[in-house]
Amino acid sequence: MTATTPGRARQAAWVTSLVVLVLVTAALPVLLMGGQAGGRSLDPADTSLNGSAALARLLQAHGVQVVRVETPSAAVSAAGPFTLLLVTEASLLDRGAAGRLAVAFGDRLVVGSVPYLDVLASGVRRQGPVRARSRAPECTLNEAVRAGAAYTGGTSFTGPPGSTGCYPAGDGRSLVRYTADGHTVTVLGDASFMTNLRLAEDGNAALALNLAGSRPKLVWLAEPGDPDEAGGSGDGTDGQARSLGDLVPGGVKWAVLQLAVAVALAALWRGRRLGPVVAERLPVVVRAAETVEGRGRLYRSRRARDRAALALRAAAADRLAPRLGLPRTATPEEVAVAAATRTGRAPEPLLALLCGPSPGDDTALVALAAHLDTLERQVRDS
Repeated sequence: MTATTPGRARQAAWVTSLVVLVLVTAALPVLLMGGQAGGRSLDPADTSLNGSAALARLLQAHGVQVVRVETPSAAVSAAGPFTLLLVTEASLLDRGAAGRLAVAFGDRLVVGSVPYLDVLASGVRRQGPVRARSRAPECTLNEAVRAGAAYTGGTSFTGPPGSTGCYPAGDGRSLVRYTADGHTVTVLGDASFMTNLRLAEDGNAALALNLAGSRPKLVWLAEPGDPDEAGGSGDGTDGQARSLGDLVPGGVKWAVLQLAVAVALAALWRGRRLGPVVAERLPVVVRAAETVEGRGRLYRSRRARDRAALALRAAAADRLAPRLGLPRTATPEEVAVAAATRTGRAPEPLLALLCGPSPGDDTALVALAAHLDTLERQVRDS
């Protein structure tokens, strides 16, 4: 392997930074959007972070009938003496529709930047935009006092004489309530506390439940559209069964695509960085002595004297066989008998030398190697 140069190190660092940037870019939209894409804002049937399905379920658990409607006419038809009409900034209104809602039965809860506030909440005046944050109620309204601090703001208001204001913000209040013509009208400047994203923070759930659950029946005017796309039916209950693909948020698909691009860039970077394993031209020549020494050190480290003795005897027999006129396939016994005939020695010592037991220690192994060398020299000189 070639050594890493400073130029390659800088290039690798630059590519690493690029991959990290791509990964952060891929994850940032998912983190900001909470893994959810689309959805209907403040819809009681929507389960995205901007929806309000959690509040609808909470109201139903406390015995409040939640009726989701999409048009002002349907809201007026569903309203009654013991109902509460909820109008949010997601409700699409014109001045005529606002006028019809203003004379409908029941109380009204107006949340967020709703248009035609002079019609829906006559006497309430906007003072200006304020930052939405956690605020203390600082009033005597039971619904706000029981909830405590909540995420409010958005717009501050001043109410007509006799009204009650909570959650100070700027020159006014974030919540104003008053009673006129037999209707109790409540106005809030920000609707974030009712969403799935913020319902569990501070006293948001308690405030939303206290305000929206003040009557046995809640008529929720939502954004028009197909309720199945928002995650439920028109009355706030679950619709028909959906497939697994329908349950996967749209943002996940984009996240997977961006992650695939990041993985492809990382694979391209690593593939170009590795290069050839061996820079020298192959085949690489290795000296025979190095191989022998390496094998010998291996045998010694494992105390494999039996394998070393077998290798020495086999090599000596292979070298002796041609000199004795024997084929390469001759057995060590045949080589020992032929060597004894050639040198005039007794065959028993030579049989023990070429076919005997393994040496018991390193000294015996060295002695065996020396006797084999002597036998080869005697056969060569005879």
